[in-house]
Amino acid sequence: MGAEVTVLSQTLGKKDDGLAFGATHYHATSDPATFEALRNSFDLIVNTVSAPIDMAAHLGLLRLGGTLVSVGAPPEPLPVQVFSLFNNRRSFAGSSIGSIAETQEMLDFCAEHGIAPEVELIGADDVNEAYERVLKSDVRYRFVIDVDSLR
Repeated sequence: MGAEVTVLSQTLGKKDDGLAFGATHYHATSDPATFEALRNSFDLIVNTVSAPIDMAAHLGLLRLGGTLVSVGAPPEPLPVQVFSLFNNRRSFAGSSIGSIAETQEMLDFCAEHGIAPEVELIGADDVNEAYERVLKSDVRYRFVIDVDSLR
């Protein structure tokens, strides 16, 4: 849709998927060279993980006036070194789920542009197995329970 998108992920395990979904670049954050190579590169980083990240390292990836927005909520506080914000006038923001009207607007936008999620559809009887797979990190995307299986 006109943006140059870079995926930052812990490993290169989903690189093919990220590029197939439209990303131009894909980098592993487990490689320290990534942070040096991409320093001051991004206008916006959307952090979707609900796990702790190295905030100083990620904020260092932002260019002048860049913003890191967290939409994932890790169980522990994320420590932010204030001086990492001062450099290049960086910002750190958060966002939670929107209102019903905002959700509808997002769904309408997705429908207009042919954007659909990648999910694994499961029956209600498979919920326990799905939960075990979540615990083993054996989930590629999201599980969605087929409503018809509840009848």
